[in-house]
Amino acid sequence: MTEKLDRYDRHILATLQDDGRISNQQLADKVGLSSAACWRRVKTLDEKGILKKYTALVNPEALGYDLCVLIMVTLIRHQQDHATEFQQAVQGYPEVLQCFAVTGDADYVLRVIIQSMAAYDRFLNDKIFSLPGVSQVRSNFALREIKNETAIPIDL
Repeated sequence: MTEKLDRYDRHILATLQDDGRISNQQLADKVGLSSAACWRRVKTLDEKGILKKYTALVNPEALGYDLCVLIMVTLIRHQQDHATEFQQAVQGYPEVLQCFAVTGDADYVLRVIIQSMAAYDRFLNDKIFSLPGVSQVRSNFALREIKNETAIPIDL
């Protein structure tokens, strides 16, 4: 789905990605629209699903999540039942921040944050290994974060 966005919509999106707490009046002033026109555009962007959600970004280490793990999961066979069960299960695991179905050696890549190695061991044994169809799991632990952006590039 590619939407045709004019310069005002693109400017609104870029500004909201930079500061989701900006007031409508401040946003309108920044993009050069009236407050009412800006509000209507934001509402339309919301309704079209271009704006997915509003959120605050939290520092995981501040809450004790010291480990970030990239997990490659391979299923036994490409059976729809196993894939569906796996996808439904990981959606319910709060430790899993992202899950991608991928090509290559693995079927899925998960980005998981967890508090300790012992907690990770429990996560694997209680949640991942207990899922039907899981054949192989490979883990890569992040040593340090080099880049972690949430903003989608927008040409202004």
